[in-house]
Amino acid sequence: MNKILFLSLLFFGLFGTQTTIAQEEPEPPEIPEPSPEPEPIRLPEPEPVPEPFPGETKSEKIQRLTEENNKLKNQNSKLQDQIVDLQKQKSNLEIEIHTLKDQIQKLQEITMEQIRVIMDLVNKLREVVFESPLTSLNRF
Repeated sequence: MNKILFLSLLFFGLFGTQTTIAQEEPEPPEIPEPSPEPEPIRLPEPEPVPEPFPGETKSEKIQRLTEENNKLKNQNSKLQDQIVDLQKQKSNLEIEIHTLKDQIQKLQEITMEQIRVIMDLVNKLREVVFESPLTSLNRF
């Protein structure tokens, strides 16, 4: 009887745990509902640009703009003249630089020739100073 009781308890235990395991199976998690998108931040309305010269009539505005245009044309003309003057100065300076380079080259050639002449004179002097007494001693 003990064996029957033991087997029945074992049998009940095995099937009982299986049913409880089957019953305790977790449910799938709920899918969260999407959160509402935030409203976009709106840029403030730009303020209207005030008229630069309030109370100005069209003819006054045209006259003012014509005067400004003439001033700008004069400034442009002066700047163009300055550009031409600067280009002439640049050209003159380039010519002067070229002339100076030529003079430097000529002076370098002259200097090198002078150095050659000096070296030749030094060699001759050395010959005279060091060889002359020997030749004079040999004569005696």
